[in-house]
Amino acid sequence: MQHPAGQLLKDIRFPEDLRKLPERDLEQICRELRDYIIDVVSVNGGHFGASLGVVELTVALHYIFQTPYDQLIWDVGHQAYGHKILTGRREVFHTNRIYKGISGFPKRSESNYDTFGVGHSSTSISAALGMAVASRLKGENDRQHIAVIGDGAMTAGMAFEALNHAGVENSNLLVVLNDNCMSIDPNVGALKEYLTDITTSHTYNKVKDEVWKLLGKISKFGPNAQEIAAKVENGIKTTLLQQSNLFESLRFRYFGPVDGHDIHRLVKVMRDLRDIPGPKILHCLTVKGKGYELAEKDQTKWHAPGLFDKITGEIFKPKVESPQPPKYQDVFGHTLVELAEQNPKIVGVTPAMPSGSSMNIMMKAIPDRAFDVGIAEQHAVTFSAGMATQGLVPFCNIYSSFMQRAYDQVVHDVALQNLHVVFCLDRGGLAGADGPTHHGAFDLAYFRCIPNMIVAAPMNEEELRNLMYTAQLPETAAPFSIRYPRGNGVMVEWRKPLQKLTIGTGRKICDGEEVAILTIGHPGNFAVSACADLNKDGIKPAHYDLRFVKPLDHQLLHEVFSKYKKIITVEDGCNMDLPQSKPLL
Repeated sequence: MQHPAGQLLKDIRFPEDLRKLPERDLEQICRELRDYIIDVVSVNGGHFGASLGVVELTVALHYIFQTPYDQLIWDVGHQAYGHKILTGRREVFHTNRIYKGISGFPKRSESNYDTFGVGHSSTSISAALGMAVASRLKGENDRQHIAVIGDGAMTAGMAFEALNHAGVENSNLLVVLNDNCMSIDPNVGALKEYLTDITTSHTYNKVKDEVWKLLGKISKFGPNAQEIAAKVENGIKTTLLQQSNLFESLRFRYFGPVDGHDIHRLVKVMRDLRDIPGPKILHCLTVKGKGYELAEKDQTKWHAPGLFDKITGEIFKPKVESPQPPKYQDVFGHTLVELAEQNPKIVGVTPAMPSGSSMNIMMKAIPDRAFDVGIAEQHAVTFSAGMATQGLVPFCNIYSSFMQRAYDQVVHDVALQNLHVVFCLDRGGLAGADGPTHHGAFDLAYFRCIPNMIVAAPMNEEELRNLMYTAQLPETAAPFSIRYPRGNGVMVEWRKPLQKLTIGTGRKICDGEEVAILTIGHPGNFAVSACADLNKDGIKPAHYDLRFVKPLDHQLLHEVFSKYKKIITVEDGCNMDLPQSKPLL
């Protein structure tokens, strides 16, 4: 269902329409855009708080820069709803994250305003720098390249790798730091505003560049004047700000912090920055969920709240008449605490997803043995490996699609050293509305080829508990992967006594005739339902739960292939057999 847009917003289909408006109308546009996001997301669902927090920033960027010629990259993409609405997709925005609708993230095939496909964090600066260098090589010296990245995504190593490279390329790159959590440089009020005004002025920067070049010439005849001037400048900054600036040490010109909700100030600053060459960073202070009071107060809850009443703030939950099976992630969280209370060597590690993975349960119960390392999957794996060398048993919980980012660390730092690290891969299989960037379709395949790695997938909550118990036993002492899906399991009474499983063994669910179904993981429950339906029609397939894809249960497979000529395999993964095969996405 389409929603009515505000008086000004209804006439804006693309950014060129926005640029025709006088600057005095931008505050109203921001209000209407924020209201439109609230209207649509409240009845259709989706990521909420992040997009509300960058409304003014989105409007200012499209107002000042000539998108899509100027390249705009949104890191992760949770915050790109306003961008989509202003770039030709307002009338279809109600299909966001719906099958055959628009993507929840920027996607190149969807719009030429989506300059880079995103979904995983910390890619924006690298991509923008690549675009900037390409533009320079093509002689497009007037083209702007803007990466919008959050303070959380800035913790990832990839972001710093890109900053380090950008500082020496001297390409036309603007990094907008959307800081909605912590302040990297302290806001010192009027003085900071004044310094920002000065440093963004055309006159100041022209003079600074000319003086810098002149000092370079002088240095041929005497001491290195540029070096001396830089030391004096940095010394003054250090004294005034009481700390050195990280970004300027990477050869970025730093501007800010500025109020990310002051549309007029943003427009002024960006208009000035547009004409300043070289790498630069604009530090914007924003509030996630801005404009919706409940979202401002509880940013985690309102990141992606589902459907809700925009007036009362009531989040709609399905009404149930009887006890329901728990989420797999909660079974993991409670079981981990249960195991950790029995085994003092167990520690928990997660890269920035304690609530999403339910690691927060252990963080509350045993805080000194549970670690949130921020958006840093590579570090999470090698950090776990380091603890394992000292006799601890880390449970490293990473979403399946994000584990791809730490593949080298799994191979080099864990598997080749045969360290006792338990990888718990949440969101294994299809992830629903978040789409291809978040589908955990590949882990069974990409872990199976790694030496020393045990690869397992539970069919239900009881098997998840037993696999976790088995994985932490001293006699196991090997890299161990357990993958499970997003959402609810199938067992209401799931707190069964913990049992050791024999590694590399599956189980027979039922005997049958002519046909055997082999399943791995949660999809086995779909096979159980299918078998029940087929039995009503007189068709009786056998069903086996493999449980492990490495090592395989050879005895079970010999039984299957000796008794049945027709074999059906079911997994929530990918098809790798032939080049022309299409992944199950």
